[in-house]
Amino acid sequence: MREIVKTNNEVLLSFLQTLLDEADIANVVLDRNMSALEGSVGMLPRRLLVADDRYDQACRLLREADLGQWIVKP
Repeated sequence: MREIVKTNNEVLLSFLQTLLDEADIANVVLDRNMSALEGSVGMLPRRLLVADDRYDQACRLLREADLGQWIVKP
């Protein structure tokens, strides 16, 4: 798995997951449960990961949706 987006915006994460799911690109959000440690403030970023072999396709999909600015730079 490879990190593609890092954000604390839950709405954006939900949208990105739906976009990736519809394109049949496996994805997972890590650090979502860190809110228990941070006190539910939402300041710790969540990481969206995609399968290594689908990373390029996922990046292309995000750029086509005008969301390329969210892609984590390697």
